[in-house]
Amino acid sequence: MYKAFLIKYAEIGIKGKNRHLFEEALVRQIQHALKDADGTFRVVREQGRIFVFAETEFDYEETIEALKRVFGIAGISPVIVLEDLGFDDLAVHITDYVKKLYPEQKKTFKVNARRANKDYPMNSMELNCELGDRILDACPNLNVDVHHPDVNLTVEVRQKIYVYCETLPGPGGMPVGTNGSAMLLLSGGIDSPVAGYMIAKRGVTLDAVYFHAPPYTSERAKQKVIDLAKIVSRYSGPIRLHIVNFTDIQLYIYDKCPHDELTIIMRRYMMKIAEHFAKNDGALGLITGESIGQVASQTMQSLVCTDEVCTMPVFRPLIGFDKQEIVDVSSKIKTYETSVLPYEDCCTIFVAKHPVTKPNITIIKRSEQKLQEKIDEMVHTAVDTAETVVVE
Repeated sequence: MYKAFLIKYAEIGIKGKNRHLFEEALVRQIQHALKDADGTFRVVREQGRIFVFAETEFDYEETIEALKRVFGIAGISPVIVLEDLGFDDLAVHITDYVKKLYPEQKKTFKVNARRANKDYPMNSMELNCELGDRILDACPNLNVDVHHPDVNLTVEVRQKIYVYCETLPGPGGMPVGTNGSAMLLLSGGIDSPVAGYMIAKRGVTLDAVYFHAPPYTSERAKQKVIDLAKIVSRYSGPIRLHIVNFTDIQLYIYDKCPHDELTIIMRRYMMKIAEHFAKNDGALGLITGESIGQVASQTMQSLVCTDEVCTMPVFRPLIGFDKQEIVDVSSKIKTYETSVLPYEDCCTIFVAKHPVTKPNITIIKRSEQKLQEKIDEMVHTAVDTAETVVVE
């Protein structure tokens, strides 16, 4: 029955003279999302509306699922498209449409006609009244309620006529690519994939860096992170993932520094390396999945100590979330089941029994002086030998 979808947006509508740039970005993201869907589609901007037209047979459920992953879409309305062959023809098609949807159910309805084509001989109010009468005659199980209807039947009269009565929720946010790019510190845990998803929802393009520690972490742990990046990329678009061998740096820190400072010092070097890749990729900031107080390295003092090594901003979209809230989003975007697979990453291998929770930057820097003999060379080696894969 449906051959088209009306795409509704929210925040884009309040943009000024550059709104067309956001609409064009949304069209590109819709086209990208539908590439893997069964069918051929055409995406069109038309008088403040975006329509997706099916050019061939298509899988309805698969198409809806693809559109629900496109940031910037607030709602998706399956639409029937009619030629303008006069009011009587329109009324027949609309009553048939309503009968198919609600053959027996007792429902209330309202007709909401919009006449964008001012050459149409009936105005919006006349259409509302006449179509309402035809539906009442054809569907005795339906009654009119203009204030709180069960069914809001919308009829948009343009060069063609578009009819719909259902709007499925989209993910909201802004189209990816409209707000620069950032580098995600991606691990195999629950938090960082959610952080990447949430920043991408604000229109930010993602790249990512993962710290691998063979032989202490397995190839399965590495594949787990690649799988997580693939899931996030379904929302964000392709992700360039840098896989850094961090083993030698971790062992050197473990050998030279106080064990209660291991996590903070390792984290500081991760941030330095991530920033290197961010600058090379043209990113404007770093993204982490940290939440205040969740673990020792995420106290306010620890976060300040970590940020001290960075020259670009660090974005933490989960900063005020508790764990259950993060798990809920993880389950919604389908990263949770992969995140809880039992393959440890480098952040969980070298963990002190009693890590410092209120690190002093002066003391941390004094400990780091013990690393100066080799650490710069090790960082250069880790950067130069990093593996980069494009995940999509």
